[in-house]
Amino acid sequence: MASNRPLLIPSPRTPNTEDLPTLAVFSDLSKANLGMDSKNPIEKSSGIENSFNSSSRRSISSIQSRASGGNSIREVSFGDLGSKPVRYGSRGNDSDVFSMSHSIREVSCGDLGSKSVRYGSRGNDSDAFTMSVKEINDEDARLVYINDAGKTNERFEFSGNSIQTGKYSVITFLPKNLFEQFHRVAYIYFLVIAVLNQLPQLAVFGRGASVLPLALVLLVTAVKDAYEDWRRHRSDKIENNRLASVLVDDQFQQKKWKDIRVGEIIKANANETIPCDLVLLSTSDPTGVAYVQTINLDGESNLKTRYAKQETLLKFPEKEKISGLIKCDKPNRNIYGFQANMDIDGKRLSLGPSNILLRGCELKNTSWALGVAVYAGGETKVMLNNSGASSKRSRIETRMNSEIITLSFFLVALCTVVCVCAGVWLRRHRDELDIIPFYRRKDYSDGEVKNYNYYGWGLEIFFTFLMAVIVFQIMIPISLYISMELVRIGQSYFMIRDIQMYDEASNSRFQCRALNINEDLGQIKYVFSDKTGTLTENKMEFQCASIWGVDHSGGKAIPHNEQVGYSVQVEGKLLRPKVKVATDPELLQLLRSGKDTEEGEYVYDFFLALAACNTIVPLIIETSDPNEMLIDYQGESPDEQALVYAAAAYGFMLIERTSGHIVIDVQGDRHRFNVLGLHEFDSERKRMSVILGFPDKAVKVFVKGADTTMLSVIDTSLNKNLIRATEAHLYTYSSSGLRTLVIAMRELSASEFEQWHTSFEVATTALLGRATLLRKVACYVENNLSILGASGIEDKLQKGVPEAIESLRTAGIKVWVLTGDKQETAISIGYSSKLLTRMMTHIIINSNSKESCRKSLQDAIAMSKKLMIASGIIQNTGGSPTPRAGVNPVALIIDGTSLVYILDSEIEDELFQLAGQCSVVLCCRVAPLQKAGIVALVKNRTADMTLAIGDGANDVSMIQMADVGIGISGQEGRQAVMASDFAMGQFRFLVPLLFLHGHWNYQRMGYMILYNFYRNAVFVLVLFWYTLFTCFTLTTAITEWSSVLYSVIYTAVPTIVVGILDKDLSRRTLLKYPQLYGTGQRQECYNKRLFWLTMIDTLWQSIAVFFIPLLAYWGSDIDMSSIGDLWTLAVVVVVNLHLAMDVIRWNWIIHSSIWGSIIATWICVIIVDAIPSLFGYWAIFHITGTGLFWFCLLAIIIAALIPRFAVIFLYQYYSPCDVQIAREAEKYGDSSEFGNVETEMNPISDPSRR
Repeated sequence: MASNRPLLIPSPRTPNTEDLPTLAVFSDLSKANLGMDSKNPIEKSSGIENSFNSSSRRSISSIQSRASGGNSIREVSFGDLGSKPVRYGSRGNDSDVFSMSHSIREVSCGDLGSKSVRYGSRGNDSDAFTMSVKEINDEDARLVYINDAGKTNERFEFSGNSIQTGKYSVITFLPKNLFEQFHRVAYIYFLVIAVLNQLPQLAVFGRGASVLPLALVLLVTAVKDAYEDWRRHRSDKIENNRLASVLVDDQFQQKKWKDIRVGEIIKANANETIPCDLVLLSTSDPTGVAYVQTINLDGESNLKTRYAKQETLLKFPEKEKISGLIKCDKPNRNIYGFQANMDIDGKRLSLGPSNILLRGCELKNTSWALGVAVYAGGETKVMLNNSGASSKRSRIETRMNSEIITLSFFLVALCTVVCVCAGVWLRRHRDELDIIPFYRRKDYSDGEVKNYNYYGWGLEIFFTFLMAVIVFQIMIPISLYISMELVRIGQSYFMIRDIQMYDEASNSRFQCRALNINEDLGQIKYVFSDKTGTLTENKMEFQCASIWGVDHSGGKAIPHNEQVGYSVQVEGKLLRPKVKVATDPELLQLLRSGKDTEEGEYVYDFFLALAACNTIVPLIIETSDPNEMLIDYQGESPDEQALVYAAAAYGFMLIERTSGHIVIDVQGDRHRFNVLGLHEFDSERKRMSVILGFPDKAVKVFVKGADTTMLSVIDTSLNKNLIRATEAHLYTYSSSGLRTLVIAMRELSASEFEQWHTSFEVATTALLGRATLLRKVACYVENNLSILGASGIEDKLQKGVPEAIESLRTAGIKVWVLTGDKQETAISIGYSSKLLTRMMTHIIINSNSKESCRKSLQDAIAMSKKLMIASGIIQNTGGSPTPRAGVNPVALIIDGTSLVYILDSEIEDELFQLAGQCSVVLCCRVAPLQKAGIVALVKNRTADMTLAIGDGANDVSMIQMADVGIGISGQEGRQAVMASDFAMGQFRFLVPLLFLHGHWNYQRMGYMILYNFYRNAVFVLVLFWYTLFTCFTLTTAITEWSSVLYSVIYTAVPTIVVGILDKDLSRRTLLKYPQLYGTGQRQECYNKRLFWLTMIDTLWQSIAVFFIPLLAYWGSDIDMSSIGDLWTLAVVVVVNLHLAMDVIRWNWIIHSSIWGSIIATWICVIIVDAIPSLFGYWAIFHITGTGLFWFCLLAIIIAALIPRFAVIFLYQYYSPCDVQIAREAEKYGDSSEFGNVETEMNPISDPSRR
């Protein structure tokens, strides 16, 4: 089947007949009797299409009724709270639930536009169709004249093949980059400050000094952006100058990629990259097959087959003129969809996704291929998809904005105090202004007496306010933004280099694709995970089969290491499958006995279907032994590969595939079958079929697909016992965690085949409604089938998944699994992964109407409340030291059909209420947009952080919706990785990522932000106190250069180094005690309380720094510059020692940064004071020559930091948090004491809801 896994149309649960006695609570059964009519492939196929949804439910419901006595609900009494499921909602025979017109359709990115996306809506909303379903009309079509680029581009100048991923040019870089940078409001604030300081009336600092901080930040960011863009331009230049063979004047010539135009014919040779999107005309293969590898497009290494039309196959443009017209859809992002018609030689041919080669693909196992360019440059599908991950903002940075607003109000308050006091002072001294220094209104220096620029009482107050804003500007820390960026880069470096997150199997390291949300990894409360390929390996292995009602899974399979393996002789060489499959000896013996018995004929047809009904390409691989070769089956779906390898192991080896026939070696006999038709898998039919012509002229159709759609097209009148047995085996396989497929077939009469062939030709050449017609034609032959059996394929759990999920739940993280697999399979995987436990109570919701869903949710909420109350009583009577109601685990299991009615409706609040009371939520048979809707359900109703992790294209919407998106580099391509914020190789790496790096990043970033606020506020308050003692004139004792360098050199480096390197706890401790992760969930490292405590500490330290020197030198003749140097040095020493007090793990880099910054400050102050042209010449040398200076410096340190030290000691001694307890245990290293840490930790509880 195709690489897209079945996503919709949930399967009715088929319990084992001995399984569940039930008690009816309510039912919602609606009956439908839809007949099947196959007489007319077009007019009647709608009846076929609808009717296949009813028969299976009749057969399934018959088993359900016998198993449950007619009741489909199971309710658990309060005395029985084990693993028994509580089932709400019944699945009746309502065909509307499963009808094609009401299924969820996936929306491609190119279709959404500005229209709202409904995650669970039903009906015939045309916006929900994919591009592949939309039909071409004349207005939406692109006309491409084959081998005539001039005429093609005559009316509309299509995009050239040159690409440009760079954002800037030499001319646009400066304005565009500055425009982007000034999207940060803080930058605009500092720009306004710098402009104000240029005005003569407001000039407090030197004009150059006021601009320097902002200019430095803008310059660093601009250099970084310029370097990144230069790399993009360099890559573009290399790409654009690559060479391709283009038909020019009836001969192929080398031409640069950037010069290729739409309409030109291009020749690609083996192992070359396709330069643009081409419609395939001919290939070196006589049947017109070309093999391509799309690893550059979607990361998938398996070969795909593309086909040239037979009408163009024998045309050679060097020898004869090729002309024609292609009418195709306009450029779009859908890499899996293409629809066009080609008019050539008077014929109209239909074109689809199998006839196009996309830019970036590599031609493999094909000597050459010719194609005509239909999309070029930025209009190619790969370039339209080159948008990267969505932009996200860190939660802690968002919360930081409220503190910055608070500081802004505080800054305004300080400026208001200064200007009001200045106004009062001016009013009180208005008669003395002529004689008071600095405020004389008369200038007597010249012979002529004139006025100073005194603007009057009102304007002087206004100017004082603006000058105060300039002086106190660093209250808003401009350096904080660039410090955060540098810290995130450093943190990302250590995450990437972490050996614990290196995947040896794929040779891939952790990828940090979004640098701005590192700290969000430490605050996750919900994890939404895909199952297949994320929790499991997505490496399928055939395990068992049900054939003719007989279960061949008895555990007698021959182990891999004891197998000889099936092999055939080809041209004197031994040919064997590359992958060995465990085989059942009884089944092998049955196959060797031939088709003489009815059972033998069923087994023969079953394995023939496995070998033939697929799109697998067999490739021959040479080995070190010249007499032996391996056959490697390449395909887009791991399921198909597993089935074909299984067929080969049982003697049905696919040897050759072309567009017209296949060759299968059956038990040593070579058979050639003509491929008369192929209906590929699609997300609505959920099955695929192949029509084979046999050597004896018989025509048979083989079909395989999901049981939800296959059982509905089986002819139930043939053998009801066989169908029941197969259904029971399907349920057993699913309950064991296996992926299941149903195999069926029927023989077509000559008239049926002729009728199908005629209808198929009409459908494939239709201009409108082609996709719908093709589905109807497929449904014409895919009905009244004879069931052959079912297969069970194992998708093994990844290494460490159970342990990882258990650790996540211990940390208080709720794990939700959202999968497209059927319910039984998902539940089985849930148990094996420890997501579900035997002590959980299961609430299962499978409903097929809105009212049924509403009642199910209401009953489930009432049930969960009763369970919580009962759980609390049990725990209290049991003498638990921490009795808490609601601790008893409850698991909610819900299917995609129920979510259709719940999401985007008023009852989704009830779903959220129920899910909030559950420890685990398992969603089965969900579509990609439903995954995003479930994430949005939680994200929009809580303040909790969400994380989504997946590996496939169907997980992209979920990954982009969550606060943090993680892509798994798996078997399903790189779509999830390309859309993610972080990428890694295994699910288990989530534990070190969150518990280690997430915890460290959050703790460091929270502390760094608070420290930056404190560091700048101390400096501003010292300036403020000085203003109060200088008649509010806003003159400063601290030099302008010290003000500028304070945030850049004096204190910036230690902050960044500690933010990157400090660790509050060791790796071993954080992994051993997952409860420590609750620090981030409870926001213990950054919150309002800590902010205000920091501001109180800041106020006290500023008082100590300012008033101790003021009092010590009161009445002395010390000059302003000298005491200003003392205040500068004191502030720098205090804030660096403050930082040193909080460092947990010292190393030489941290030592160098802290003590080096203090030394650098001394050096800078000395250099500034040694320049005669600057204000305060030689001041530092005057003041340091006295003992009082050193006494003041020591007194400031003691007075400022001792209170902080005392408060921290008392708090940690009497009310320690989890981290402090663990840190003490680490310090003393007593394992016996460390063992008791877990019982002392705070219980995990949900943060408050919005």
